[in-house]
Amino acid sequence: MREVKMFILENCPHCRKAREIMDELCRENAAYAKVEVEVIDEGKEPQIAAAYDYYYVPTFYVDGVKVMEGVPSRDGITKVFAAAIGEK
Repeated sequence: MREVKMFILENCPHCRKAREIMDELCRENAAYAKVEVEVIDEGKEPQIAAAYDYYYVPTFYVDGVKVMEGVPSRDGITKVFAAAIGEK
C-alpha cells in the first residue's frame, strides 16, 4: 500500500467534507478502509506543509505525487484511494 498524506486546515469546510466522503468510501469498500492517511494540519505543522507544492486544502499526495487538490469530490477522493491500493 502506498503512503497517503492529506493536508488540511482545522476549520476548513472543504476539509470536513473531504473527511465525510472518505468515511463514506471506506464504509463502501473494505480495501479503502485499510488505507492509512497521514493528516497534516498546515496551521500546526507549517514546516512539513512548506515542503509540498500546493495552494488549496484539502490536498492529497500518494507516494509524493499530488493526486487531488482543492474542493473535494467523490471522484477525486476515489482516485486517491485507488492510487493508494494500486488500482487504475
